[in-house]
Amino acid sequence: MANVKISLIGAGNIGGVLAHQAAARELGDVVLFDVVAGLPQGKALDISHGLPVCGSSARISGTNDYADTANSDLYIVTAGLARKPGMSRDDLLSKNLSIMKDVAGNIKQHSPNAIVIVVSNPLDAMVWTMKEITGFPRERVVGMAGILDSARFQYFVADALGVSPCDVIALVLGGHGDTMVPLRRYCSVSGVPLQKLMDDATIDAIVKRVQGAGGEVVGLLKTGSAFVSPAESALQMAESILRDQKRVLPCAAYLEGEYGSSGIYMGVPVQLGAGGVEKILELDLDAAEQAMLDKSIEHVKTLLGEIEL
Repeated sequence: MANVKISLIGAGNIGGVLAHQAAARELGDVVLFDVVAGLPQGKALDISHGLPVCGSSARISGTNDYADTANSDLYIVTAGLARKPGMSRDDLLSKNLSIMKDVAGNIKQHSPNAIVIVVSNPLDAMVWTMKEITGFPRERVVGMAGILDSARFQYFVADALGVSPCDVIALVLGGHGDTMVPLRRYCSVSGVPLQKLMDDATIDAIVKRVQGAGGEVVGLLKTGSAFVSPAESALQMAESILRDQKRVLPCAAYLEGEYGSSGIYMGVPVQLGAGGVEKILELDLDAAEQAMLDKSIEHVKTLLGEIEL
C-alpha cells in the first residue's frame, strides 16, 4: 500500500524541523515545498542522508512546484514571515495574508480531499483564511496554537515547582496572542489543583509569561521566532490525525455556536482523528474565565474584519 503523503508548505525553520521529525518518525512520505529555489531541495537531501542513521524508511523530497504536492493526505502550512523583536503576531497580517491566499488556492486545486493544519501567524486569521479560500469543511482545517500555548504553561509551572512537566496538566483557550486565556482552574499536577501548590501572585506571573512567551523567544533570538516547539506541537496534531489516535488537544477550531461564538477560529479542546476535528469539547467556565474568553473572541473578530478576500 502507498504511504501517507504529507506536504509541508514552507521550508523555513519550522518547516525544516517538521520535515525531519515527520520523516524520522515515519508518519508518511514527506514533500517539502518552498518558493525559494534550492531551499526545500537542499533541506530534503540533507534530511534524507540522516534517515538511514535513525532507521527510517520514509521518503522525503523538496520542490518549488505545488503540483508535486498533489493528492496529499495532510498539509502543514508554515509559510509566511516570522516575527521580529517589537512585533506582535497581528503585525504580520498584511504581510502573510497574500501568501496564505496563494497557498490555500493551490491546496484546493491539487488536493481537494486533504486535511490542513495551519501554523502561520497571525494564526486565528490565517486558518480562517485557509478555510474560506479552500471551502473545505471545518473538520478538515485546523490551526496549531493551543498545544504550544498549553505546553508553555506546563513548562513554566513545572519549572517553578521543580517537577516534571509530564505531570502537569494545563490548558489555554482563546486566540493565539496576547489575549489568550490560560485556565489556572483547570491546571493540576498529577491531579493536585495548581492553586493548592502556588499562591495567586506566582500563578499570575506565570500566566503573564505564558501570554508573552512567543515574544520572549523572539526578543532573545532577535533574528527569528520560535520554531522547535511549534513544530513539535504540529507534529502531535499530525500524528493524532494520521494514526487516528483520537487525542483531545487544544487547537484552533472553527466555531459554530460553541463557547457562544460562530464564524471564527478559536483555541478550544478538540478530538483529533482520521476525520480531522471530530469533536469540539465545551468546558464549564466561570464568569471571570468567560469574560477573558469573550475579550479574546472580540480581538479575533477585529482581526478578521481587516481581511479582504
